[in-house]
Order: sequence, then C-alpha cells, then structure tokens
Amino acid sequence: MGETAYRVLVVDDDPDVALYTSTVLERRGGCEVRAITNPTMARSAVDEFRPDVVVTDIEMPGMTGLQLIEQLRADQPDLPIIVMTAHVSVDYAVGALRSQADEFLVKPFSSPDLISVVQRLASQGRANREAGRPREYVLAVGAHPDDVEIGVGGILAAHRDAGDTVVILTMSRGAKGGEPDDRQNESLQSADLLGARLFLEDLVDTEITSTGPTIAIIERVIKQVNPTIVYTHSIHDRHQDHRAVHEAVVVAARAVDTVACYQSPSSTVDFRPSRFVSIDGFTSKKIELLQCFQSQANIRQYLEPDFVLATARYWSRFSSGSESCEPLEIIRDVDDLSVQSRSRPVVNRRTQAGSAT
Repeated sequence: MGETAYRVLVVDDDPDVALYTSTVLERRGGCEVRAITNPTMARSAVDEFRPDVVVTDIEMPGMTGLQLIEQLRADQPDLPIIVMTAHVSVDYAVGALRSQADEFLVKPFSSPDLISVVQRLASQGRANREAGRPREYVLAVGAHPDDVEIGVGGILAAHRDAGDTVVILTMSRGAKGGEPDDRQNESLQSADLLGARLFLEDLVDTEITSTGPTIAIIERVIKQVNPTIVYTHSIHDRHQDHRAVHEAVVVAARAVDTVACYQSPSSTVDFRPSRFVSIDGFTSKKIELLQCFQSQANIRQYLEPDFVLATARYWSRFSSGSESCEPLEIIRDVDDLSVQSRSRPVVNRRTQAGSAT
C-alpha cells in the first residue's frame, strides 16, 4: 500500500463479513485495512493503527456498535465512523444516527457505495487535519420536519461539504401537517442525503412549550453533540411552535459560542437578518433535501424549486459577489461565523436588511 492509502478499521463479529468488507476496501478501494471480530479490542486497535475511518457492525456480542461509537467518540471526537447493519427498521437508523455515526449502511450494500462513503469521509478527515483547523459541530433545531431544511438547508450542505459534523434536532413529528410515520421517514431520508445525524423527538405538534421538556431535550442533545454553532427558528414568527423552540434554544444553548436564527415561511415582517450566507453551489442540494418531503409537496408552495431559488436569489441582493444566500439573525457570534476554507459557508456582514416579503 502507498503512503497515501486510507487506513480503515473494520469491526464485525462475523468473520465472513469482516473479510468481505476488508477485501472490497483493499482490492477495489486501495485502502489499508485492519479487521477485528472482537469489539472490545477496537479502542486499542484505533490507538495502534490510527485509522482514517472506522466501519462497525451494530449487533455484536460483548459490546454493540453503538456502545463502541460512544467509546471512540470520547477518545477521538473527529474520527469518522460508519455503522452497518442488516436491520432496516427506522428505530435502528435513528439509534445509529443518535449515537453519532457519520454514515449508516444497510446490508447488503454495494461495493461502490461502501468505497464511496469510506473515501469521502477519509478524505474530509485528512483535509481537516492537514488544514490544522478543528471540525465544526453544527446543531440545527427545528420544530417540525422540513423546518431546518427550509431555513438553512444550503448552509448545512456547505458545512457537510467542508467536513463539518451536522446534527438535526426536530422537536415533533409534524402530526398536524401529515402522517407522522411518513414525515419521520422523510426526515430520515433527508438526513441521510445530507450526511447528518438526526434526533427526532415526539412533542405534540402545535403544543410545544418554551420551558420544561423542550429545554430538557435540547440540553440533552447539546450535551451529547457539544456544538460550536447552533441554528434555530427566529422569534419573529407567526407559528407558536417556532417561537417556543426559539426561546427554549436560547436558554439551552446559553454556553454555545455561536447561535443564529433562520427564516421560516411563517416568519413575520419583523424578521431582519444581519448576515447573509452564500449558498452558491449548494442550491441544488437544498432542493434535493426538500424533495424528500413528498407528503408536503402538494400543499406547500414554498417547497417548489422555483420558489426556493427565487428566495435565495432575493437575499443575495444584500451580499456582494453571491448569487444565492440564506439569511440569518445573529443571537450570539463569538467567532463572527467567519471561515477559512472556500468550501465552507461564507458569511457576509451587512446592515440589517428590510423586512422579508
């Protein structure tokens, strides 16, 4: 193997699966692979082998893959981890995402899919280390499915493209706007397409409060994720759930350096952003994310691609040199949301814009 070959640690108690995965990555992916069948040996293997990526099964004797992820994250928070499982249930997908896996693969997966995911995560990890910059940990909080994608879908896509960790916290399953199971599956599909981890809660739609359980849920997720940036609803919004989530986030994220608020279709004329983040190159990804929410396609005009593009184009008038932007109201910004890499979201400072139309 050459010096630049990606190093991959495979953890699976089934020797045949471990061998198959290793063979694919070595022969077709050009990776240097070490496979172990005992998950309790994984931490020492990581210390010795120093992999670029860990690929682990979920169901293993002695220690589950989810427990292993928790241990590895405690040692190396930036280590990319891929979870693979034969179970296709939503509960397993949510469990893997909540346990901070970077990707989730369902067996049997294709060789090209495995290689593509491993190479992408390994490349991002190495680029971050070589650039000498820490990975950003981004938490986007919304009241209902698709809120986050509508408000900051382009920004989140830019974060993922830069190798940042993105976590979405959705406080309800949106029962008032459709079938909860459909909206849950759509949320999972969107998170998977984005490469984000998803926390999907089950507070009552239209009855979310700004205190008590709402704050407790957000604080629990913040404790697990330890975000450096939090995006959420604006207080300037007609929907009571949006306002409640905003107020709860302000309390729960009081120790987070950067907190910014995005625009919703129900934002009022008092929504006045002061930052405009270029999403040039990521509008197509935003549209792809929104197209995951097919249950809403015929009832919400603002999900249509033309509407999305027109909105992004409108906000670009407040940004020099960008064709598409997403607007933000800044609650707190220790680092000024500035970025070094061109692939990361670039925020342009301007005076406050006029009212949203």
